[in-house]
Amino acid sequence: MRLRKKPQSAEHSNIRRGPDRRFDRGRTIVVRASDRFAGSRTAIGMQFEIVRLAPNEERSESSRLESAWVLLRGAARLEYGGERASVSRTDVFRELPTALHLGPSEPVVVRAGAREVEFAVVRVKNARRFPARLFQPRELKTEFRGEGLVQGACLREVRLVFDLNERPKANLVLGEVVNYPGRWSSYPPHHHVQPELYHYRFTAESGYGHAELGEEVAKVRSNDTVCIPPGLDHAQVAAPGYGMYYLWAIRHLVRRPYKGFTFSKQHAWALERKNQGWKPRSTRRARR
Repeated sequence: MRLRKKPQSAEHSNIRRGPDRRFDRGRTIVVRASDRFAGSRTAIGMQFEIVRLAPNEERSESSRLESAWVLLRGAARLEYGGERASVSRTDVFRELPTALHLGPSEPVVVRAGAREVEFAVVRVKNARRFPARLFQPRELKTEFRGEGLVQGACLREVRLVFDLNERPKANLVLGEVVNYPGRWSSYPPHHHVQPELYHYRFTAESGYGHAELGEEVAKVRSNDTVCIPPGLDHAQVAAPGYGMYYLWAIRHLVRRPYKGFTFSKQHAWALERKNQGWKPRSTRRARR
């Protein structure tokens, strides 16, 4: 796995840079639960991994942690909780997610199909036990957030996989966002006291976007992962011409489970449908 070279400017330490093309086969730990946010003693509390298996390769495990396996691409056969299922995904931009959610110490067997398969895996500590569940595309829905706001500049697709309502014993909330080219998501900027992770993919190798972490802004590309500290406003934007996908995971806190976020007061006016913000004059020449 060849990581990108750091730019001349200072690198934001809440960013984990991914490889230029693909992660190595096998298991790559991108974020450890014991890692701390930049300039803070607060642990992230979530482990994030990429698992990439060769054709017909099999992997079995029984993690002590609650785990969510999100299929990014390829096909696989899953065995879990006495169940078996075949899953596949070719395009994270056009297809809704498939995710296997496992309680602690729940065994799973993943066997790749005729082509290699890639999963994103999020793990978190949890003392509670609960049965495994496979979330499939036919069960999930796409929410088009930002529709009719600020001249369409923050229209995006949000796909919730599960939250506190769906999985009340879980310590995770999981979902995906498809960010349209040149548009914003997580907008207006918002915050919550629970830690969060974003993992990015783009429609082209040259694709990129920018991630806001409070007053800091970081350039993000495919395979990068952002660790979002508690209470920090965050928003994203994709460069024109490039679709941006990100998987997001939020960790519940003890006695403070995630139930929603708070918008930045400074930019909350963007939620008013009657206030579309400043509109530039047309640059077209008038016909004679």
